Amino acid sequence: MRQEEVVERFRRTGALLEGHYVLTSGLHSTQYLQCALVLQHPPEAEALGRAIAERFGAPEVETVVAPAIGGIVIGWEVARVLGVRSIWTEREGGAMTLRRGFTVRPGERVLVVEDVITTGGSTRETCDALRAAGALVIGAASIIDRSGGRSDVGVPRVALATLDVPASAPADCPLCAEGIPAVKPGSRKQ
Repeated sequence: MRQEEVVERFRRTGALLEGHYVLTSGLHSTQYLQCALVLQHPPEAEALGRAIAERFGAPEVETVVAPAIGGIVIGWEVARVLGVRSIWTEREGGAMTLRRGFTVRPGERVLVVEDVITTGGSTRETCDALRAAGALVIGAASIIDRSGGRSDVGVPRVALATLDVPASAPADCPLCAEGIPAVKPGSRKQ
C-alpha cells in the first residue's frame, strides 16, 4: 500500500482532521489523524492491517502487542492476518504494563503495533514493558508516522505513511497565541 493510498483512506473516512489539536504527546498541531474514524470500517482496518503484516513474516512474529487504546484495533488486525495472538499494554500508575492476565514468555518474539506515532512515547514504553517481562521485541509498526521518520523507539520500525506534520509545545503554538481553543480528541486525557 502506497503512502498516498493511506492518506486517501483517512480523507475518505473523515479521519484527517484540520484545526487546533492537543496530541497525546502534549504537543499542539493543526492536523489530527483520528485513526478510530478509519478503523471503524472493517474493510479499511483489514486493508491497513494486511499492509503492515506484509512487512513482517509470520514465523518471525509470535505475538502482536499494541499500546491501548489507539493501537488495539490495528494490532488485532495485524495479528489476525499473521495468524498470531493479539494482546495490549495499558497504563497503570502512569506506566505501560501488561494487565488483564496478559503475559509473554521469555524470548517470545513480539511486534509492537500502534495507530499513530508522533514522539514514539507509547511505543517505547510498550517495548520497555515487554522487555521487562522477558519478551524479544523484534520491531514496531504504525499506520502513520507523523514525526517525518525522526521518532526513535529503540527497535526497527516501519510505517505505512510517513508525514512531517508540524507540532509545537503549547508555549510556542501560534494558535494558542491567537487564543484559539485546542481540542484533545485522543485517548490519553492526562
